[in-house]
Amino acid sequence: MSLQKQRQEQEKQLAFWELANQVAAEARKLLKYHRSLGVQVVIGGTRLPQEQRSMQANPCQILVATPGRLKDHLENTPGFSTRIKGVKVLVLDEADRLLDMGFRRDIEKIIAFIPKERQTLLFSATVPEEVRQISHVAMRKDYEFINTVQEGDEETHSQVNQMYMIAPLDLHFSILYDVLKKHVAEDAEYKMIVFCTTAMVTKLVAEVLSQLKLNIREIHSRKSQSARTKVSDEFRKSKGLILVSSDVSARGVDYPDVTLVIQVGLPADREQYIHRLGRTGRKGKEGQGILLLAPWEMHFLSTVNDLSISEAAAPSVDSSIQAVVKDAVTRVEMKSKESAYQAWLGYYNSNKSISRDKARLVRLAEDFSQSMGLQVPPAIPKLILRKMGLSNVPGLRSA
Repeated sequence: MSLQKQRQEQEKQLAFWELANQVAAEARKLLKYHRSLGVQVVIGGTRLPQEQRSMQANPCQILVATPGRLKDHLENTPGFSTRIKGVKVLVLDEADRLLDMGFRRDIEKIIAFIPKERQTLLFSATVPEEVRQISHVAMRKDYEFINTVQEGDEETHSQVNQMYMIAPLDLHFSILYDVLKKHVAEDAEYKMIVFCTTAMVTKLVAEVLSQLKLNIREIHSRKSQSARTKVSDEFRKSKGLILVSSDVSARGVDYPDVTLVIQVGLPADREQYIHRLGRTGRKGKEGQGILLLAPWEMHFLSTVNDLSISEAAAPSVDSSIQAVVKDAVTRVEMKSKESAYQAWLGYYNSNKSISRDKARLVRLAEDFSQSMGLQVPPAIPKLILRKMGLSNVPGLRSA
């Protein structure tokens, strides 16, 4: 698996960690007046002994877990496999995504540990063949299938006013700032999410927007679990905030009253575009989505042209705003720019339609470097270039 694919899989996994924490938070609200009942969360990225001590010291009638970490406890926590034999209800949430990420074997092992006499609930946004297969393993033969999307119901993205803007990379920061600033002025209760391609590009964009004095919070895989939880909780409860996020927030996590979602750069695929967009326009409310692309990314539009997405002219950003933005970019630390350049190159190198022409990829990466105010692209460690399959590619500097 390529380095960038590993990064993308990590982002997807972290999205499940966020979802697990959110589910546990909702469960605790429901048990507010039932003090004898406890909720525990076990997820990767935290220390196993810490979770072991917590489960021993506190009541646990509801356990929210990611499959890999739950399997860890079954295999490594003394007495856990015995306790889990008392389970009466098993819930598999986001089943299609769990299977897509390769958790089938973990799920099957977990099912083998728990009693056959139980209630099983399986939730899935889509029902591909693999979900049907796992339903035969997890559920009784006479299970009932309930489709909550009735014929004629509108999908979430159909309630969102979708637009795309095309502009050169060197204008993206200025256009993003202009769009955000106008939305802040128009809606005092604004609540926006800016999705970026990678964790380190997310960090860069958050730092630029923070330099521009916007009320920014940042969430991605390079943040600690406690930091992500803190930001996620604050954004969920507050208004007047802009969340700059990688795909850890793209699916499953419920942020109420999001007024605008902006996606900067090429989404990984059509499904990811839709899931990101689905953070707004929820529960019947209207929302707004903007996709900001460079001219050479326009091929992506052919994958979403059935979703009522229309072109909007990129705002004509005057020279004074461009100067302010350029100054903000200049103040961002060089280390952040170097990391963003490396991550950006890895991300677009993993896109087959772009990476097939390495010379073009290098030129585009140089354009991105210049958008950060760098005349000479940063050097990349030889090991990283080798993992990307870009060793000895002309135009790339190695360190």
